[in-house]
Amino acid sequence: MKDASDSTAHALPRLTQAHAPLTHAVEVVNERGEREQVHIPAERPLTVYVDKRELVTLMTLGALPELLVLGYLRNQRLVQSVHDIESITVDWDVNAAAVKTRSGIDRIEERTAARVVTTGCGQGSVFGGLMDEVDRIALPAAQLTQAQLYGIVNAIRLKESTYKSAGSVHGCALFRGDELLTFVEDVGRHNAIDTIAGWMWMQAEAPTPGGAAPSAAAPSSDGTMSGADKVFYTTGRLTSEMVIKSAQMGVPIVVSRSGMTQMGHAVAQQLGLCAIGRATNRRFVCYSGASRLLLQPELAGVAAAPAGLPG
Repeated sequence: MKDASDSTAHALPRLTQAHAPLTHAVEVVNERGEREQVHIPAERPLTVYVDKRELVTLMTLGALPELLVLGYLRNQRLVQSVHDIESITVDWDVNAAAVKTRSGIDRIEERTAARVVTTGCGQGSVFGGLMDEVDRIALPAAQLTQAQLYGIVNAIRLKESTYKSAGSVHGCALFRGDELLTFVEDVGRHNAIDTIAGWMWMQAEAPTPGGAAPSAAAPSSDGTMSGADKVFYTTGRLTSEMVIKSAQMGVPIVVSRSGMTQMGHAVAQQLGLCAIGRATNRRFVCYSGASRLLLQPELAGVAAAPAGLPG
């Protein structure tokens, strides 16, 4: 007979479903001197407490705050498994998220003592140990076709979003091939990727039709969604911390509407991660991991570059 405590230890955390307005109406004056009302994204502080200990304050849109907190703990490597968390309770009346773990976080004071100021908007810092764990990450084999890349770009173009109605937010998405699995917006791209990381931890890997999931899409060690056959998309630039977070989620291919920083490029090359930027319409550049991208130059409407010449 299965022990009740064992099933509890492997249960997913209990999450509230706190809601808050995503936009705020303000009066502005336009170029003709006319007054009009427009909507701008909300921005609110969310102070995270872990086992009653204050950890960090995140500035967020507030769309999916429980998943944001869960993904933040995951991407900061403060918890190793979703099953380490018993519950996350968000209360917008006091702008706080209370995290209850099952057995505490080992050496939390030591692990959160060093902070690195980042280039990210909406977050501002990561705990220093995050940068030290790159060598431990091994990405799975995965490929993306140029046709699928164009499908991703088009899916984002067609997506109804806060950005289209109010601007001033970043969007991130997770794809399987060119199939959109989830889309998240926040005031900072780091919040958006953390929310996706939290969402993945709350999902069981769906089997493929007709049988078991293929080996590339096998669930992660804790039974939650694997990143092996996924593609991460962001409207923001690919900095080192964005690359590291994607890799920590096990996602080997990232696509950005924007560009890439030098350190982001160095980390991507070290990891063998495929980083694609400037992806709009039919244009893109592959900064690293080009072997993961199956090119179909005829789809771009231009001839392929002769062998030995720069593309």
